[in-house]
Amino acid sequence: MKASMLRLWKWLNEKASSAAVRLTKWTGKSREPIHPKHLIGDPDHWWYVPMLRPTDMVLDVGCGNGVHTCCAASHCACAFGFDPDARQVSIGVRTAARSGQANVCFLIGSAEQTFPFPDKFFDRVLFLDVIEHLDRRDVALREIHRVLKDDGLLLLAAPNRDTSWKKMQRDAGLFYYSDPDHRIEYTERELREELSRNGFEVSQMLPVVLDTPWFGLIDLVGGLSLNVYRRLSRWKREQARFRPSETTGFRVVCCKVAERHEPGEINNLQLRRALVHKSGQLGRVEV
Repeated sequence: MKASMLRLWKWLNEKASSAAVRLTKWTGKSREPIHPKHLIGDPDHWWYVPMLRPTDMVLDVGCGNGVHTCCAASHCACAFGFDPDARQVSIGVRTAARSGQANVCFLIGSAEQTFPFPDKFFDRVLFLDVIEHLDRRDVALREIHRVLKDDGLLLLAAPNRDTSWKKMQRDAGLFYYSDPDHRIEYTERELREELSRNGFEVSQMLPVVLDTPWFGLIDLVGGLSLNVYRRLSRWKREQARFRPSETTGFRVVCCKVAERHEPGEINNLQLRRALVHKSGQLGRVEV
């Protein structure tokens, strides 16, 4: 397909998806314009919930409007969410207040800086559709590694850049990421390597939905009929499981890999603490 035709097709898809959002309000499906995917009660949207326990402390990195933070709080002891966008965080605060959730705490902060939490504090960390928006991804992953308990889990979602539809766009010289704000998208191997480099081992990798050039038309159908859209969404999920290389993204369960030290090597942090204890001083000690 020629680049000009692909460009036109992409434009039509984007317009169709935008129209679907407006249609949900115009047709009385929602009080506010919203994507139909948020109206069909898709249980896969909350794929991480079965991995949360009632006693868990959960952190939602890059929580946005707090929808996943509040969901997690319904299944764990306490959930923290932080995001640099104060307006989005305020939505999360109001949502938790309306739901009467007292076990939710929101903060304003960046995933690319030191997290305001102690070491090994959380049992589960949610990192959902955030990593692709970051420049300093290694900083974020190392901080997650630091605040996660040794037996904890990182639950991550990231986009796949290696589908047939995206390759077609890339080969035509077009921008092919699924969002213009994405700094990166991954192949499965690239994602595994980045996680491994920062101290995580992938224990499970799940597909999302089929990446198809017809996504705009499918969204438009959702603006008109949620029942038909629900069936089409189910078909997309089934196709992604059947053809995982064509999934729009990856849902990843990661275990923390303990830091390894050579025999006889002394951990700098342990040595620093020992010197502080021995000197009876508080504050910085140079080692």
